Amino acid sequence: MSDDRLRSRSAWQSFIRRPELTSVVGALVIFTLFMVVAPPFRTLDAFATVLYASSTLGIVAVAVGLLMIGDEFDLSSGVAVTTAALGATMLNYNLGLNSWVGAFMALIISLAIGALNGYLVTRTGIASFLITLAAFLMLQGLNLAITKLVTGQVATPSIADMEGFESARKVFAGSVSIGGISVRVTVFWWIFFVALASYMLFKTRFGNWIFAVGGDQAAARAVGVPVRRVKIILFMFVGFAAWFVGMHTLFAFDSIQAGQGIGNEFLYIIAAVIGGCALTGGRGTAVGTAIGALIFGMTNQGIVYAGWNPDWFKFFLGAMLLFAVLTNSSFANFTSKR
Repeated sequence: MSDDRLRSRSAWQSFIRRPELTSVVGALVIFTLFMVVAPPFRTLDAFATVLYASSTLGIVAVAVGLLMIGDEFDLSSGVAVTTAALGATMLNYNLGLNSWVGAFMALIISLAIGALNGYLVTRTGIASFLITLAAFLMLQGLNLAITKLVTGQVATPSIADMEGFESARKVFAGSVSIGGISVRVTVFWWIFFVALASYMLFKTRFGNWIFAVGGDQAAARAVGVPVRRVKIILFMFVGFAAWFVGMHTLFAFDSIQAGQGIGNEFLYIIAAVIGGCALTGGRGTAVGTAIGALIFGMTNQGIVYAGWNPDWFKFFLGAMLLFAVLTNSSFANFTSKR
């Protein structure tokens, strides 16, 4: 076989091994579908709305994807977003703090939750599914109980008149006008976090550690990878991402419902899986999770623009998840035989 044919075959095999390949195909199919059936979907304003919906999911999905590459799950990420927002707003309101101070204190709380999850998983050996499921239930209860105790209701009071609120709103929930189209700042933060995560995964030693831990934990430990430290840091990344989206929610809407966020943890995991993150760890990309989140945004908004029953959203999401799992499994089996 000639060198050119060998290089061509090698390039083809590398291409079909790409974790995000299925998500790219799915994104193109969904984009084409809604471009055809939903005329409002074709406008730039609609695309900006799609990107906004994708970004609020995608920021946490990136961190969840990194954790899954490291072979762990976090089922508390959805309610952790609400916990961060509730912590910031109640600290601000009841202690009369600057909004930035409350946000910083909420960050400490979020990082502590992530660190505790990681510590319990690595020290006890109990599956992260169970540890974070317990965290999910406890945070859900705390969100409701403490909010009712402090405010007497399930929603927090307004903090729009607190010092620092407007500047924080610009950072976490502002908008940028591009060619007359208003684009939410979370879209740019999302792109930044995806780029940062991609650089870390493929250009740093820590990224190599993540893949090593997810691929074979025992082998990684044998060659000196600090497995426990890597996993705890990954859980803290999820805590940071949850805090960031929580701050967006707080400064965009001013008031937080204590029961919101439940169920979003599954959307983060679904976006990561659709984006090519393996359920068994050791495989995935940040770009893939971004495409998975974009599929969520296109489906969520496209159904509205098409005038369909919103109940179809979960059907489409489930179908994409099934397609991604089956296709990734097929590609993995195919390439392993080559």
